[in-house]
Amino acid sequence: MEQSFIAYIENSIKKNWDLDALTDYKGATLQYKDVARKIEKIHIIFEQSGIRPGDKIAVCGRNSSHWGVTFLATLTYGAVIVPILHEFKADNVHHIVNHSEAKLLFVGDMIWENLNEAAMPLLEGILLMTDFSILVSRTEHLTNAREHLNEMFGQKYPKNFRQEHIAYHKDQPEELAVINYTSGTTSYSKGVMLPYRSLWSNTKFAHEVLELHPGDKVVSMLPMAHMYGLAFEFLYEFAVGCQIFFLTRMPSPKIIFQAFAEVRPNLIVAVPLIIEKIIKKNVLPKLDTLAMKFLMKVPIINDKIKATVREEMVKGFGGNFAEVIVGGAAFNQEVEQFMRSIEFPYTVGYGMTECGPIICYEDWRKFKPGSCGKAAPRMEVKILSPDPENIVGEIICKGPNMMLGYYKNEEATRQVIDEEGWLHTGDLGLMDAEGNVTIKGRSKNMLLSGSGQNIYPEEIEDKLNNMPYVAESIIVQQNEKLVGLVYPDFDEAFANGLKNEDIERVMEENRVTLNASLPAFCQLSKMKIYPEEFEKTPKKSIKRFLYQEAKG
Repeated sequence: MEQSFIAYIENSIKKNWDLDALTDYKGATLQYKDVARKIEKIHIIFEQSGIRPGDKIAVCGRNSSHWGVTFLATLTYGAVIVPILHEFKADNVHHIVNHSEAKLLFVGDMIWENLNEAAMPLLEGILLMTDFSILVSRTEHLTNAREHLNEMFGQKYPKNFRQEHIAYHKDQPEELAVINYTSGTTSYSKGVMLPYRSLWSNTKFAHEVLELHPGDKVVSMLPMAHMYGLAFEFLYEFAVGCQIFFLTRMPSPKIIFQAFAEVRPNLIVAVPLIIEKIIKKNVLPKLDTLAMKFLMKVPIINDKIKATVREEMVKGFGGNFAEVIVGGAAFNQEVEQFMRSIEFPYTVGYGMTECGPIICYEDWRKFKPGSCGKAAPRMEVKILSPDPENIVGEIICKGPNMMLGYYKNEEATRQVIDEEGWLHTGDLGLMDAEGNVTIKGRSKNMLLSGSGQNIYPEEIEDKLNNMPYVAESIIVQQNEKLVGLVYPDFDEAFANGLKNEDIERVMEENRVTLNASLPAFCQLSKMKIYPEEFEKTPKKSIKRFLYQEAKG
């Protein structure tokens, strides 16, 4: 079979012509033929305004049907798409648009309010994604093309527009498809250049390990400007012929829950934070009785209760899915043990933007708890360690999922891709004899104790996050001592009648309890309470570098 990503898209549109494709939750639905018609119209705009294959097109906005259309129209034309996270601040968006040398920018209405077109001098035009109207045009051609679009479309397809009219760009494996700017946790983010072979290999991987069919439904919760959400809540589903529901608003647990109940998705792709919130807010409260705790310990009744608990969980996620795939960050161990004990069908994958994204995966039936699976099909994974089963080392990988490098940044590219073509992930882990990879932390987060031991802050945080009234935490090092920065669950604390001084007392108790379970070099010297949530990257990991200097 030829390695063509665009063939996946083209074939799906032709085959699923009359099926529902993209739906804005609580809004309109586009069928595959409607998507094709919109793609065609955007191609006319590109053609008329002088966009050539290889030119860059930027897109920035919340997930929506038209976001999906913009993405597909750009690739099927042969241009390079630059997806920008809608959570980025305006100056970050300006920087990415300029750095990528984008010719056009498609924006969501909320984003547009904060941007300044004068700060993006290279753009030839800015289009509003809601209706593809022009916000800024710097060329006659673009203005003219948009004004006479329907007329031009009518001239091109005088009878009517049908499947056989569709003939898209023929992609080459090494050709650049996407420039995806990473989360920007450190200085200005880098532009990851993903070629078509990466999109193809990730889509093929999903075909190999997942079992969706034309007409199946999926809820898209993760930002599509992020490779994880893009690859496994959009591109694969579109290639299969699914109907994709976009939560166009902020995906709060409440909205997600409501959407699950209505859409009843056939597959759920999520980050740990979303799953943990749903379990904490919607499932555990129903189980939190003394009788329940007692019964969970009695083996015979236990199975019955397990079944009830699992049923509650399955219902919470819509009741119609084959499995839940978790990725993007490490899973909380207690939550994972709970899901394991009730035999909930979940699996944890591992990847990074630089691999578009998948590196490791395992089917939920064979998945080893605590791990993130084995090397994905076509990928090789190694641990740089004299004894990968017992001594932590850096995870490195190679294979067709890998990026070409960072856009206009050879220095950064050389730092992560070695002479033999291995990508150094910056993550630390172990690998057992079966090839299961367990992540121990980010090498750049690792702290060194005064006596030279390695401290992985994530492992301490994992324990701390399960303690009373802790919503989230970061462990930082100050003068060789470890300090726990905590954002408490104020809602729960106040609901239980605690005052601020009580919360401080509880956190001190937490510290003592936690230290009792940690080796001497990991002991926390004090706790510091933060009044608001920690700032996060779009993947919902905390921007640690902002808190390293936190004065206790």
